[in-house]
Amino acid sequence: MKIQHSVMVGMMSRVADKFHEYHPKKSLRERLEDAKKVTIADGIEIVYPSEFSDQISAVRLIKDSGLAISAVNLNVKSEKRWEKGSFTAPDPQIRREAVDSMKSAMDLAVEFGTDMVSCCPLIDGHNFNFEVDYMTQWGWLEDGIRLGASHRKDVKVSLEYKLNECRNANILSDMGRVLYLCERIGLPNIGVTMDVGHALMARETPAEVMSIAAMSGRLFYMHFNDNDRYWDWDMIPGSVNFWDLLEVLYYLDRLDWEGWFSYDIAVRDGSIVETMQSGIENVINAQKFLNKIGVDKINGWINNQSSALTFKTLIESML
Repeated sequence: MKIQHSVMVGMMSRVADKFHEYHPKKSLRERLEDAKKVTIADGIEIVYPSEFSDQISAVRLIKDSGLAISAVNLNVKSEKRWEKGSFTAPDPQIRREAVDSMKSAMDLAVEFGTDMVSCCPLIDGHNFNFEVDYMTQWGWLEDGIRLGASHRKDVKVSLEYKLNECRNANILSDMGRVLYLCERIGLPNIGVTMDVGHALMARETPAEVMSIAAMSGRLFYMHFNDNDRYWDWDMIPGSVNFWDLLEVLYYLDRLDWEGWFSYDIAVRDGSIVETMQSGIENVINAQKFLNKIGVDKINGWINNQSSALTFKTLIESML
């Protein structure tokens, strides 16, 4: 398993909820400087188009930072024009703009030396019964993603799912839907960004659905964080669901998966730099813990299907 670690630059600035602001807004230059202080990281994930209001200046700034780019994260949710949807907006002009944004993100990825665009179409879905035509909406999604991803074969389009937010019910809400979409479209450069926290929210077993995606040849990219399975808190990986984290790493290792782990962590307490560093270290140390136990021993547990013995030994291994 060959892994590189990346931090999301968009998460290294203002963090706020409905009631409180935890960190002040920082410029792209400031966040790039902070990203360099996460010394254990190998690169960054950059957000398009929100980071590129002055594209020439932003591109120069990012290249001058010397930081490797793991992926360009396509944001088609925040601007006012996406209020009714992006790839599934009722207005065909807005749908065309979503496709054009994907094409631009793919071109930008190549300019930054990466082959990955990650996109979570959070504004596509519905809030109420009888609000949208589900069949028409799904058709628009297929058409838009197919048209955008066809722009170039040398860039992967990695689709991230989430149960809800911004919509009460997102159109890409779980792993099954994303894999179904990939198969319906049929292009080899369309796959899945597996966000561990989003799998937890969807009441999935992260390692299970991740393995299915990998066996389908569609597991392109990983996001690591944690939550309580009820809301997407973007907590430090392993801080709540440690056994799920451990199992994810076990199967990635067994699959001999290669790629980027990106850290989507919302820091409400303490230093953003220290928390990002800690998040990566947690994952690396969890992998070391797996190595300490040994793959053969874990394989034996699975073959014997004795959960009592498994968790007795797991706990003992931590002493």
